[in-house]
Amino acid sequence: MLYIERNEDGTIRAIHQNPTGKTVEQKSLMDEEVLAFLGKDSKLESWIHLLSLSDVSIIRIIEGLVEVLVKKNVIMLTDLPQEARNKLNERRKVREKMDSNQLLVDDIL
Repeated sequence: MLYIERNEDGTIRAIHQNPTGKTVEQKSLMDEEVLAFLGKDSKLESWIHLLSLSDVSIIRIIEGLVEVLVKKNVIMLTDLPQEARNKLNERRKVREKMDSNQLLVDDIL
């Protein structure tokens, strides 16, 4: 989710990845108003920034998908390249540590 900062007239002034004092309204990455705001300047950097904001959530979705496929024996973890297995294992260990400490961390990983 994105956090929207608005001008006094109600138009979008800025978009943030995390809430701030001025940004409490949430919008989807593909919200028409968000896309219109980013498309105003037609700069490639705006679109790249938009994609990078979605990277964290997409990564978590892919991790979950890999876990399900492995559990259902559709693929084996060894089917993946060693580097991918290492990264998945590292992230799994961090998540286990977070769960054991009952930490509430939303936007770090």
